[in-house]
Amino acid sequence: MPSDLRRWLGRLLAATLAIAALALMWRVAEVDLARLWQGLPRVAAWGARAWPPNFEDGATLLRRAGETLAMATLGTVLGALVAAPLCLLAARTTAPGALVYAPARALLNVLRGVDSFVFALLFVAAVGLGPFAGLLGIALHSAGSIAKLWSETIEQAAPGPIEAATLTGASRLKIALHALLPDVAPGLASTALYILEFNVRASTVLGVVGAGGLGQELKNAVDLLDSPRVFAIILVILVMVTAIDAFSAVARRRLA
Repeated sequence: MPSDLRRWLGRLLAATLAIAALALMWRVAEVDLARLWQGLPRVAAWGARAWPPNFEDGATLLRRAGETLAMATLGTVLGALVAAPLCLLAARTTAPGALVYAPARALLNVLRGVDSFVFALLFVAAVGLGPFAGLLGIALHSAGSIAKLWSETIEQAAPGPIEAATLTGASRLKIALHALLPDVAPGLASTALYILEFNVRASTVLGVVGAGGLGQELKNAVDLLDSPRVFAIILVILVMVTAIDAFSAVARRRLA
């Protein structure tokens, strides 16, 4: 069989399998466009009931927004501190050997694989209700994500300075601080800012499991069927997330 025909048949088989997989997922997810169409009027009715947004007790909303921002920021900082040594162990160019590299990558997969929402749920059981549980959940998940992205940045660093420092007999710590860090620092900072931006969005829903923040206020308003209050909380979340996104985008552009 000619190679071109074999390649064409291979692509056709791959496309057929992909379409079949999507069709199966459509069925498993119980996608029903008719139900969506029938539900749209209920969404419109909710919007009518929610207007105007209820900003009474704005002090509580500001306090909850502060909790959300604190959870995201401190969780990201703590995650970055944990990720700093892990990323060196999980990068091929800086790991002492395969016996360290493989377990380090496996640990990062575990931390990344468990969502901050699930970690927060576990920490609520451990340390009780409140933003501290959310902070710990964000920190653990962020540590895995930051270390994974940082290790990939380190692996793409120019080898010249590292090889030159190695020839001088410098220790691994000195090589990392003086030859590697200056080269990859902008990339590492950009990654940390991206994770912070993501964590601000993620932390707005952690209150659903009792981890404080705007999510807790949102859950209370939903339970009371207070639609104007729900709308006001959603607006506060949008303003806060938009502000953080803008700040993060400007900071990343300056680091580039």
